[in-house]
Amino acid sequence: MRLILLTQDDPFYLARSLDYLIENLPPYAQVVATVVFDVSPFGKRESFTDKMKKTYQIFGLPFFVRYGVKFVRSKLDSRNNVRAMLAKRGIPLIEIEGNINKEENLDRLRALNPDLLVSVAGNQIFKRKLIELAPKGCINLHTALLPKYRGLMPSFWVLRHNEKRTGVSVFFVDEGIDSGPILVQNPVEIGNMSQEELIRVTKKMGMDAIIESVEKIHKGNPQLIENDASQMTYFTFPTRDDVKAFLAAGKRFY
Repeated sequence: MRLILLTQDDPFYLARSLDYLIENLPPYAQVVATVVFDVSPFGKRESFTDKMKKTYQIFGLPFFVRYGVKFVRSKLDSRNNVRAMLAKRGIPLIEIEGNINKEENLDRLRALNPDLLVSVAGNQIFKRKLIELAPKGCINLHTALLPKYRGLMPSFWVLRHNEKRTGVSVFFVDEGIDSGPILVQNPVEIGNMSQEELIRVTKKMGMDAIIESVEKIHKGNPQLIENDASQMTYFTFPTRDDVKAFLAAGKRFY
């Protein structure tokens, strides 16, 4: 089974997670190429300066300093660099210009004859031609128990709303937002985890859920879980007031 990964150049969590995923895929599944989008932590494309300003304004000085230092350190450690990890594994990058849904970009993907597209933190809207490009479809990882907590930053929002558990969902992508039928869904108790700890736990769970999903797709006719729109909640990036409520509830970022 030929896989194309669709991901982003996140400097904190993704490189090691994807390395684990690639290492542990079943032998019949091969990552033949990867599209790496520019990092976009708030779900929209902004200049680096705007991202820094927004991080400081919303999350405050201690958070800004901690993750600023982590960002600098990550740049000095190739194990945290998605592109460097892919190069070490000999997995080619597909260079795209602009939106991935442009016909010339779709042609680059088609030329590799993928069986399945796998999105992990892919941060562009996927349109129908892309979704249907591979015969086995396109799957995506979401680190929450869909249909709850669709949208951005679920690890923040489940803590903000004092949920007792969360989890991961791998689903077939459709033209909605986190709305396609679910292949694999696995829960975890939150306990006293910080957001950083929760992200690390759910990233690892998410890679295992992707592997499980690939195995189900390979076997054929996987049983799907309804992603019931009548039960959905949706969140975008938080405001400063949301962060204050998060902290007032005794939740920790790290």
